[in-house]
Amino acid sequence: MGMSVTISAATAQDAEHILKLQYLCYQNEAELYGDYSIEPLTQTLDGLKAELDSGHGLVARLGDEVVASVRGSVDATGTARIAKLIVHPRLRHHGLGGRLLDAIESHFAGEPAAQRFQLFTGHRSEGNLRLYRSRGYAPVSTQQLGPRLSLVTLEKPAATAAYMASA
Repeated sequence: MGMSVTISAATAQDAEHILKLQYLCYQNEAELYGDYSIEPLTQTLDGLKAELDSGHGLVARLGDEVVASVRGSVDATGTARIAKLIVHPRLRHHGLGGRLLDAIESHFAGEPAAQRFQLFTGHRSEGNLRLYRSRGYAPVSTQQLGPRLSLVTLEKPAATAAYMASA
């Protein structure tokens, strides 16, 4: 491609680009589970902006194009909940998802420091599960949301993330 991907904090001006990319990226998930009413496909622009305002988001850019994103927030118990890790389909399988996951963990390892990292994915989303396990996440619960979808919650201690980032 000739250009390198840069990762930076998401801004309100990125929200529309993130929402369009999110819609594109979650088509495969919707097809996999036979459900096009999943929250990432029905989220509004105002809802996404509110998420960015209440937490932290990152975008990856190839030139001026937003090609990947992740967001999350830390709750009162010290759990950093990471959500909506998305990578443009043409850039998947090049390590960009892992780079974004590392970057958001590093952000939440700052002040106030997260005690643990938590995320979730569908039980059939093998690529997501493989990525998360390779980054030290382990399943902690499964929630049946419907006849075709169970959400698997994965977690790891924040100390593991700090160790892995320094290795």
